[in-house]
Formats: sequence, structure tokens, C-alpha cells
Amino acid sequence: MEEYHSVNSPRRILSLSKRRATVSFLDPDDKASGFGLSGEHGPKPSEVYGFVGSITTVIATVIFLVWAYVPEPWLHSIGIFDYPSRYWALAIPTYVMVIIVLAIGFYVGLNFMSTPPPTSLNTIFDEFSREPSRFQPQMEGEEQPIEPISDISVNKINFLMFNHQ
Repeated sequence: MEEYHSVNSPRRILSLSKRRATVSFLDPDDKASGFGLSGEHGPKPSEVYGFVGSITTVIATVIFLVWAYVPEPWLHSIGIFDYPSRYWALAIPTYVMVIIVLAIGFYVGLNFMSTPPPTSLNTIFDEFSREPSRFQPQMEGEEQPIEPISDISVNKINFLMFNHQ
């Protein structure tokens, strides 16, 4: 009789036997009974949504291009008489592009308005700033612990960056 051991975790099943060792990873979307080893496979919802979305995009693009570029007599000859004015084939993309450019400009302007001026001390210090603490070891032979987290002072940064010796 073959000896069989199994180690289970939420993400994988590790099976050890005398002949072989296998690892199988469980799919979190798998709703099958047991540990997902029933053998039933199918598309995930995200795959279905992606496929339907890509097909819909292609069809909508083709319909838009036919509406925008095919002459009216050709559309009438195949029985299409009711469609929006061709004006909207240019107006909607133009409006969308202008709205995007204005939104980006508005966003940049809000950032400029909410940023303090370069001369403000708020660009150097804020409520989260930490001054370095002065730690003195008790005895010379003791191990020194790691210093607490703190900000590097502006003077030290300026000295390190701009002091050319």
C-alpha cells in the first residue's frame, strides 16, 4: 500500500508520496466543490467581459466609420435612412479632446494653487517632520543601538551637495 501525505494551505495543495511529489495551485475564482480538483474548467468572468468588450469596441468602431465616411446614397441603397447628422461625427470627438485638454489644464492649475511657494518653510517642515534625537551611549564599551528615524537637516544636505572641497 502506498503511503500518502497531504499538506493543505489556502493557496496550494502539496501532495507527497513515495513515487512523486506534485504541487497544484488553486484558482481563487474556482467555485467547484472540494479543493478545485474536479476537472471542470471554464472561462473566468474577467475573460468573458474582456472578450465581449473587445468585440463590442470593434463593432462600434466599424459602425462609426461607416456612418462617418460612407456616402448617403450608399446608405440609402442598403436601406439605412435614419441616422444622426454627420456633424456629430466631427463634433463629438472634438468636444471630447477639448474636455480632456481642459481637464488636464485644470488639474495642473489646482496642483500649482495647492503647492506652497518655494520660499515657504512648509516645503521643508510639516507635521510629519522629525528632528534627530541626541543619543549619548551610557558607557564606551556598550553596543550602540540604531538611531531613531529622523529627517536629514537642510544644513547637512546643503553641505553634502554644495560643499566642494
